[in-house]
Amino acid sequence: MVFVNFKSITQPLGIMRVMAAIVSCMCFSLVASVKPDASPYWGWCIFTWVFCFFFTLIILILEFTNVSTKVPFAWEDFTAAFAILASVLCLFASILYPTFFTCNTCYRQIGASVVSWICFALYVAQVVLIHLRSTGQNSGFLSTPPGIMKMLESFFTFLIFLSLEVSQYSGSPALNWCVAVYSLCFIFAIAITFLTLGNLTVYFPFSFEKFAIVYNVLAALMYITAMVIWPLYSFHNNKRPVDCGRLCSWDKLVMITVMTIFNSIVYTLDAIYSILLVFFLSNE
Repeated sequence: MVFVNFKSITQPLGIMRVMAAIVSCMCFSLVASVKPDASPYWGWCIFTWVFCFFFTLIILILEFTNVSTKVPFAWEDFTAAFAILASVLCLFASILYPTFFTCNTCYRQIGASVVSWICFALYVAQVVLIHLRSTGQNSGFLSTPPGIMKMLESFFTFLIFLSLEVSQYSGSPALNWCVAVYSLCFIFAIAITFLTLGNLTVYFPFSFEKFAIVYNVLAALMYITAMVIWPLYSFHNNKRPVDCGRLCSWDKLVMITVMTIFNSIVYTLDAIYSILLVFFLSNE
């Protein structure tokens, strides 16, 4: 028998989730009501709002029916991680969409942009409320600093892949190196995340924590080289075309550069934190 939990939708956190579901639905409905755009950024924004709506609705249903108490993983960790991820997704969608797809007379697009910022605020509020009502149990990986940084690393890399075009790096060994850095670091970040979530790190014949430190340091160094090489070779004798318009391949080069810088910072922080965690904080 399924027992319903009305408190899950009448408490502040539940109300925020209901509002987030409604607002995210409004976002993709407004955007879907206008002519689709072939840009991958348009598709990314739509994906963001649909993703947020779908998982928020799932969380609401599972908590309302008390099924969330029977899931085989840390529910609080999952909801905290989702709220953090949704906040980041909505933040970038709120920046990308109005930057590339709105105009002075595009009222539905402007409305979607405004509503997206509201959606972002609602998910940030959820993050705050989840941490305020924390039960004090050990946090799962995704809601810890290393887990959050792994999510950010994967997210920024995904935006890089979204912006990459073969013509941007073909024929250039230096830019091919950058693409290799993006790919390798993305694969390892995903692998480490799943290994940690599945508690599979205990089966390693060596210290997984020290392996993670070595990886994080190498990844940070590799990304720093990419942060220097990508703009140096991409923009050498390559000014923005006059006929570029609102969005063209040159703009994607800028996006890749910015995301590379962001990821370099996150990977560096990840490396520093992992060193502190293993060699200093764990001994206290």
